[in-house]
Amino acid sequence: MPDGDAMRQISYVDLAAQFAEERDAILALTEKVYAGGFWVGGPEVEIFEDAVAGYLGAGHAVALSSGTDALILGLRALDIGPGDEVITPPNSFVSSAAAIALLGATPVFADVLDDQNIDPSRIEAAISPKTRAIMPVHLTGRVAAMGRIMEIAANHGLPVIEDAAQSVGSTMDGKKGGTFGDVGCFSAHPLKNLNAAGDAGFAVTDDAGLAERLRRLRNNGLMDRDVVAEWGWVARMDSLQAAILGYRLGKLDEVIARRRANAALYHALLDPAHVFSAPECENEFNTYHTFVVQVERRDELMAHLANKGIGSAVHYPVPLHLQPAAKDLGYKTGDFPIAEAQAGRILSLPIHQFLSAGDIRYVADALNGFYE
Repeated sequence: MPDGDAMRQISYVDLAAQFAEERDAILALTEKVYAGGFWVGGPEVEIFEDAVAGYLGAGHAVALSSGTDALILGLRALDIGPGDEVITPPNSFVSSAAAIALLGATPVFADVLDDQNIDPSRIEAAISPKTRAIMPVHLTGRVAAMGRIMEIAANHGLPVIEDAAQSVGSTMDGKKGGTFGDVGCFSAHPLKNLNAAGDAGFAVTDDAGLAERLRRLRNNGLMDRDVVAEWGWVARMDSLQAAILGYRLGKLDEVIARRRANAALYHALLDPAHVFSAPECENEFNTYHTFVVQVERRDELMAHLANKGIGSAVHYPVPLHLQPAAKDLGYKTGDFPIAEAQAGRILSLPIHQFLSAGDIRYVADALNGFYE
């Protein structure tokens, strides 16, 4: 891209650049999988499961068809169902609450901190006799305050299911997100740092019994071809996605390093008088699935950036408790003031690994210039 004042075109994501970088490897993997005759299950899935479990430091990994299925099956494996309540934040993607509701349980929301992750003190206040689990969400690539959350869970005898969809490789106190609780659920959607060429996901656990049940549930509840132990559904990962993910897992640390370098440059360049971006604490390692700032006049700023050729996004403009699907839960505007205020201020800037330092400077200059 040219330097100087010429307008650049900076996309929010660049999957075409990823394919261009990996083309030969991806095509070779595709031919290998198709020639091998295993399109569902088989060695590629098992290889990926072993590799990702090792990368995360988890006892077991179960490859699945999406991050949403990871949440649903994870909750199901913990016997969450009708009449149960699960505490989760209101500012996540819809899958977090939908997974709870689809099992007949009730999502109970708790407000968040300045870094957008769930506030442990609000979790404790939301616990009732019907509470059966806590589901923190590691939003934007930052691990929630899991030390305190695990203390609360232990004090109340509650399992923890981590929505780690956005945080593969992120750590808190040196421990990887998704490995603190009973089950950790990950998405490998094409927009994630560890991304498939379509929908995919996985769950991790240190509990061999939970892992066995997750594998059974993802395959119609079958113990073998003829015996159904419990009702399940089809939530298996395709062999091709497993092969691609196994290859990209080997490159994940490099991807994270590039994104962290971009984030560090943003932090250095953006004017704190107008832009808030939650700082990274010493005990955190953020992988920056998204780089989210909080700003005034957000929608005007988005239009300004678009006029400069810069893509951006909002994750997410309407909190879950104010969605039409949540009307029967009885929440109203004002119930979660921090999450609601953030929803009007948050903006995700381009952070992907194919941006140059010049691109980051161009975005920062455009953003700072809007407020000058």
